[in-house]
Amino acid sequence: MNSIITDWSPTTVEVVDGDPFNVRRIFCVGRNYAAHAREMGHDPDRELPFFFMKPFDAIVSSGSLIPYPSSTKELHHEIELVVALKSGGSNIEEELANDCIYGYAVGLDMTRRDLQNEAKKLGRPWDMAKGFDNSAPCAPIHKIENVGNIKDAVIQLSINGQIRQKSIVNHLIWSVPETICYLSKLVELKPGDLIYSGTPDGVDAVKAGDHLHGTITGLTDLEINYR
Repeated sequence: MNSIITDWSPTTVEVVDGDPFNVRRIFCVGRNYAAHAREMGHDPDRELPFFFMKPFDAIVSSGSLIPYPSSTKELHHEIELVVALKSGGSNIEEELANDCIYGYAVGLDMTRRDLQNEAKKLGRPWDMAKGFDNSAPCAPIHKIENVGNIKDAVIQLSINGQIRQKSIVNHLIWSVPETICYLSKLVELKPGDLIYSGTPDGVDAVKAGDHLHGTITGLTDLEINYR
C-alpha cells in the first residue's frame, strides 16, 4: 500500500526566551466584551460563553505580509488576548485554571464579516467566516511568570496609525480562569491549546495595503500587513 506524501508540519508560535510553542487547537470566545456584544446587536448581560474554532495552521507570525482573503468584501479585525495552555483536563476548577496557563500573547481573530452575517441569517456554521487561511495572527508568547497582572493590561489595535479598538483586559465578561473552567466542561483541554479570549468594541473593515498594529501592556506587539 502506497503511503501518502504531504508537506504537513506542526504549527508553532515563537516564545520570548523559550522554545517554540507547538499549537494543538485554537478555541475562540465569542462576544466576551460587553461593548462589543452591544455593537454586534446582542445583550451582554453575562450569557453563558460560547466558542468557535480555527485550524491551528491559521496562525500567522507577527511581521507577516498577508494576502487579502478570497470570497469576502468585508474583512474585519478583532484584537484579542491569546492564552496558551501548558496543561489541561476536564472540569477544571476555576481556582486552578491559572495553573494550566503557559503564557500570553497578542492575537487577531480575523473575520470575513459578510460571510458570517450570511451564515447567521441562514442558521449555518461560521467556519468559513472564521477559520479561513491566515485568520489567526499571533505575536510571540510571553511565559506567565514573566507577565504582570494581565487583568490591568490595556488592549489596543491601530490601523495605519489610527486607534480602532481600545479597552482593558479586566473588561472581559468571562475572565480567563472562568473561560478555561467553562470550556473544560465541554472538551478536555490539552497542552498546546490556544484560547483567543474575545475582542473589545470597535471592530471594523480592513483593506489591502493596511498596516495593523496590536498591543497589550507587557506583551510583544503584533504587526501585520495586508496586500
